[in-house]
Amino acid sequence: MAEKYSEKEAVTLESLEDVAEVSELAGTAEDRYDMTRIGKKQELLRNFHFLSVLSFTVVILASWETVLYTVSYGLVNGGLAGLVWMFVVAAVGMATVVLSLAEMASMAPTSGGQYHWVSEFAPPGVQKFLSFLTGWLGTLAWQTGIASGSYLSASQIQGLMLLNAPGYTFERWHGTLLVIAVAIVAICLNIFLAKQLPRIEVFMLVLHFVGFFAIIIPLWVVAPRTPAKVVFTEFQNNGGWPNLGLSVLVGLTGPVYSMIASDCAVHMAEEIKDASRILPLGMVWSMVLSAVSGFVMILTFCFSVGDIESAISTPMGQPYIQVFYNATGRRAGTTVMTVVIASMTLCNTVNNVASASRQLYAFARDRGLPFSSVLSYVKPGWAIPLNSILVCFVVTCLLSLINIGSAVAFNAIVSLGAAALFSTHAISISCILIKRWRGEPLRPRRWSLGKWGAPVNVTAVLFLILFYFFSFWPLFTPTEATTMNWSIAIYGAVVIFAIFYYHTHGKFVYDGPVVLVKQDL
Repeated sequence: MAEKYSEKEAVTLESLEDVAEVSELAGTAEDRYDMTRIGKKQELLRNFHFLSVLSFTVVILASWETVLYTVSYGLVNGGLAGLVWMFVVAAVGMATVVLSLAEMASMAPTSGGQYHWVSEFAPPGVQKFLSFLTGWLGTLAWQTGIASGSYLSASQIQGLMLLNAPGYTFERWHGTLLVIAVAIVAICLNIFLAKQLPRIEVFMLVLHFVGFFAIIIPLWVVAPRTPAKVVFTEFQNNGGWPNLGLSVLVGLTGPVYSMIASDCAVHMAEEIKDASRILPLGMVWSMVLSAVSGFVMILTFCFSVGDIESAISTPMGQPYIQVFYNATGRRAGTTVMTVVIASMTLCNTVNNVASASRQLYAFARDRGLPFSSVLSYVKPGWAIPLNSILVCFVVTCLLSLINIGSAVAFNAIVSLGAAALFSTHAISISCILIKRWRGEPLRPRRWSLGKWGAPVNVTAVLFLILFYFFSFWPLFTPTEATTMNWSIAIYGAVVIFAIFYYHTHGKFVYDGPVVLVKQDL
């Protein structure tokens, strides 16, 4: 799936070979060529290789872990059969999304990711505005992603407290303090162990798969068995929707969450050696591993769930903890299994910080945000966007404070990240699809979809629209103030603010990365 560079580009690569010996900062000749073409200075350390990119993406996708702590979506809407078959739909749909993103990553491997691709590939008349809006949506998605990961870790810790200390009284401020504590750990690892992060990623990958077997083996051995007919054929509508089909579609959001953030490695592109080749390979293989492990876990859970009502109504806040306890009958065993998942959620948050800070750094570098010069500053000798990392921590802390006043408002904020992220996917893939429809030449790339490009892009966009629509739906109907999905209101507010900011300030300082791209290379 490779396309050769043109003769002119090959000459450019040869000339770049003479610049300096390949180093961790400069990367390969192809890396230097890519950075020269997009008009950017190499400031970050290129020390990620294929295995560390694969590890980074698999850990942040956290498919089998996410399957467990999002099962409430499917149990309420779709039942066990809905969980299984909607996971298959989500895996196929997300595969087309990842394939589309991987091809664009090979064309232009930059930490900017989607907003850069929109700037370079969108029709000239809308390049500037669409790129700006995509950058803001990407920033929203990744900043709320850190808060979401930290909150999941915190809720799992509180679930363990409720399991082992029945007298423990849940308070929202406890959760806020735990969110901040998790964020501190993630931020410190990203600052003080930044150069060791690729090695740490490999360790996380090992823990990811060791934990996978540590969960499924006990469930296979000791859990009660749900009949196969129930798992594969019995759908349920526990959300009160008018019909079963609608309920199953509402439940699609859970399986999709287990494969979201597939663009995470894109924002690490300027830290990957031979990025135009390694990055798409890492993205595609991580999707394969995540889909397989997630499907095995969803089947294991469905065959081991036991009493569905007790899982949904568990006092521990996480249905999977109740399933573990029902299966093992022991607090110690349930605690160990839950600690494994909580540990992987912490690892996920560490990677969330890395991706979010690089996306913030890149967008600020193109003057898309307030205080851009501060956010894009890279301290000499550190080779990391330290200011952006610290801002990520501040944003997470501020968002966590909302939880003290209103858990509903906080959940709405952290849940809208999926819709914002998928918006950036849909916009960027649509841009490359338009170029294909118009017969316009595409950038040379070392990883290509070839003749399958248009069908894959179309399928990806249609799937993204479907999920985008249902991501704003509540789990139940009729709704109350506490059960309503308020993310659509916050999403709309952010979009309106981004448009206002663009017309009052952004369009005067933001030109989009395309103005720096050397079109003759």
